[in-house]
Amino acid sequence: MTAKLYWHSEGQGSDLVLIHGWGMNGAAWQQLIPVLSEHYRVHVVDLPGYGHSHELFAESVEEMARQLLDNSPASATWLGWSLGGLVATQAALLAPERVSQLVTVASSPRFAAQHTWRGIKPEVLADFRRQLDEDFQATVERFLALQAMGSPSARQDIKRLKEAVLSRPAPNPQALAAGLQMLEEVDLRDRLGEIAQPWLRIYGRLDGLVPVRVAKALDSLAPDSQRQIFALASHAPFISHPDEFIRVLKDFIG
Repeated sequence: MTAKLYWHSEGQGSDLVLIHGWGMNGAAWQQLIPVLSEHYRVHVVDLPGYGHSHELFAESVEEMARQLLDNSPASATWLGWSLGGLVATQAALLAPERVSQLVTVASSPRFAAQHTWRGIKPEVLADFRRQLDEDFQATVERFLALQAMGSPSARQDIKRLKEAVLSRPAPNPQALAAGLQMLEEVDLRDRLGEIAQPWLRIYGRLDGLVPVRVAKALDSLAPDSQRQIFALASHAPFISHPDEFIRVLKDFIG
């Protein structure tokens, strides 16, 4: 039997698609789902190669977006965290009629630093790729620690993220390697002007993976979008500040 992309849906109301980041799975959203499902029809996916979709694979962000579009609601708000933000942005470019509103969380159109562009240093991503071959579980755990670094609740944030990862099947090492390559190579900056739908960008001021200066740069690249910065959050504001995150999201979606 051919493996299918794993989705979990619950709640009533307008459709909301939640997309996790690299090394994670849909369980990362479990803290929010009970509240969000009171207001929206929430659709949580395990990306190809992750969680219950670990038997699947996608070579590119575009292929990931197309796989999600094949199984998603006819029209929905798409919310993507980190790498998931790239996937959601790509879906908004590929099928604007399907993505009614776009929300990107701790995400960037280009994750790798380049010249004056702030981001993850290429040598850090290269180290992660080398370490994947030796011990992918330790590599994922190190990445979790980086995601919470700077947050006042870092230890608790890491614990919640780790519990989410371990609650579902381990990610496919091939998918992890491909995801790191996407973080290293994908650059959607030149296409942001094509996004016409309402777009909310959420950042953590203490984020070490997506520096807050990226938020300011995107004010120019995507002037019609909205920006929200969580002053005491790092790379996972929905984990460290769930109530504030939900309030901001609800105000945007309406």
